[in-house]
Amino acid sequence: MLIAPGSRLDPYEIVMPLGAGGVGEVYKARDTRLGREVAIKVPPANRGSPRGILP
Repeated sequence: MLIAPGSRLDPYEIVMPLGAGGVGEVYKARDTRLGREVAIKVPPANRGSPRGILP
């Protein structure tokens, strides 16, 4: 499931998808607290783990 640009995950604003594969999806995002660009990896929904941000 792709997350739309402009969506928010806590303090992170999604900018664009970077890639997807068997272990999840990676997005370019902006940390709104620190004002810098980050990469966020989201595990796939079918792996039995909740969708979220991995440390």
